[in-house]
Amino acid sequence: MSQGSLFTGQPVLSQLLQLTPKNLVDRLAKEHQADRYCKTLFTYDHLVTMLSAIYMGCTGLRELVTGLQACQQRLRHLGLKQNPRRSTLADANKRRTEALFGDLFHGLYRRYYGDSPDSRRRKDGPLGRLHVLDSTTITLFSDVLQGTGAFGLNGRKKGGAKAHVVMRVDQQVPCFIDLTEGKRNDKHIMARVPLARGSVVVFDMGYTNYAQWAAWDKQGVFWVTRLQEGAVVKDREHLPVNDAQRVAGVIAQQLVRLGAGKRSLAARVVHYHHKESGRIFRFVTNNTKWSPTTVARIYRQRWDIEMLFKRIKQNYPLRDFLGDSPNAIKIQIWCAFIADLLVTIVRDRAHLTGPRRWSFSGVASLLRIHLHTYIDVLRFLRDPDRALIDYKPPEPSPQLSLQLSL
Repeated sequence: MSQGSLFTGQPVLSQLLQLTPKNLVDRLAKEHQADRYCKTLFTYDHLVTMLSAIYMGCTGLRELVTGLQACQQRLRHLGLKQNPRRSTLADANKRRTEALFGDLFHGLYRRYYGDSPDSRRRKDGPLGRLHVLDSTTITLFSDVLQGTGAFGLNGRKKGGAKAHVVMRVDQQVPCFIDLTEGKRNDKHIMARVPLARGSVVVFDMGYTNYAQWAAWDKQGVFWVTRLQEGAVVKDREHLPVNDAQRVAGVIAQQLVRLGAGKRSLAARVVHYHHKESGRIFRFVTNNTKWSPTTVARIYRQRWDIEMLFKRIKQNYPLRDFLGDSPNAIKIQIWCAFIADLLVTIVRDRAHLTGPRRWSFSGVASLLRIHLHTYIDVLRFLRDPDRALIDYKPPEPSPQLSLQLSL
């Protein structure tokens, strides 16, 4: 009896996995020589297994393997020829390079979000090309990766992995990620961030680096951040502030030089009073044409990346890892970002924004419950109730009825 007589279409999990082109995975596997000396669990099989673990919320290898065994008849739809063993998967997480999964994430981003229409950027102004730079730490319960913070009572620190992320505000998805150990300084990523001419990047005071700011200025990249306390500032010119800007909270603005000597940097400082909290902020930027309220608004967008970190940590298992080596931990983090990207792609294709906006956690939870349901995922997300009412499972074949009666 063929398995095709039992089900029609593809399960939801298979439809999510189909967004990852197999030829892209095979090309990256060849570049990284990831399938060298491999006999059973090839790169694509490894990816499918790890994404299944992420979506199912598995916290251990036994839970993952037995979960796949429970849906043995669906493995063919997922692209798996056989259920992987725990030892085989553990060895793959330890030996197959995590850089392959990082390249896969960035390849998928370029495929689905890399080409943004210029008309949208012109319409939205600086917010249409705004990037947010920040990092988040994932605490580990071992000292595999050196973390930050105080030492414990035993004289050892807990481990920690750090994800350095650049996010496009208009897309709400990361466009560049770098994974390091928790103690790594945030500034190391600044020179590696791929920013085109005319881009805008916003970050907090932890990324104070005058040399890199000057390099971005020469590249035609605009930046906005907050001025550190105690920074050396030399006034050059005070700029006027109109009544509307004062009502909005702008106190003053001026052209300055940051630092001293040959490494000094020309910039603009905006003094802004936040009415809700009563705090006074000093924003610094290299753009002299934006209104001061636009500078304050751009910095406010920096908090969007905190929502990204929150949804990653809440919707995907990043507290319990399937391996205790740095490579295995990074592979699982990469797969969490890939899983988040695939869900975002489906959410955007279903047009669940605007007046029909769904929360990301709502979409992720609904997909998690129906991972193995044979139903069109886009139609299901647009109208879940109607799609389930109209869904009719196929009639069992005569051979199956005879087998069940026996």
